[in-house]
Amino acid sequence: MQKSTHPFKPLIFKDSKTLVLGSFPSLKSFENSFYYAHPRNQFWPILSRIYSMPADSRDERIELLKDAKLALWDVVGSCERTNSADSNLKSCEPNDIEALLREYGNIEKILFTGRKAEALFKRYFKNKIKLPTALLPSPSPAYAAIDFETKVKIWREVFGVV
Repeated sequence: MQKSTHPFKPLIFKDSKTLVLGSFPSLKSFENSFYYAHPRNQFWPILSRIYSMPADSRDERIELLKDAKLALWDVVGSCERTNSADSNLKSCEPNDIEALLREYGNIEKILFTGRKAEALFKRYFKNKIKLPTALLPSPSPAYAAIDFETKVKIWREVFGVV
């Protein structure tokens, strides 16, 4: 098993209101040096639909996050793994989410892009971070229990975008 360290900084802005946390970047994200880079991951298509903004390029994705007042990071700062599956993450060490929230005090809520991210957050920060949280259906291509349109509907409700 290979030890991996999180390859990028959080995408956050002075006026970000919602912190979206994943578990740990996929191997494709490592290759492409950007969040949710697997071509079949639905993260960017879902946000693009919800906010009616393009999200095809890195610049468009950053602009979407900025305009929507969203911040993006992962719960895990380093771990051991052999593939991209969340079930494969071992010996996890968390990112310093508390420090991030101290620096960006305008964050009002935290959303998780999957059960693993939520479970790890609760393990490391349960009695330390008191912001409201919510679980989103995973945008991963491996999570096919809910179709794309249903994910969009649920995400829209959780993000509060009508």
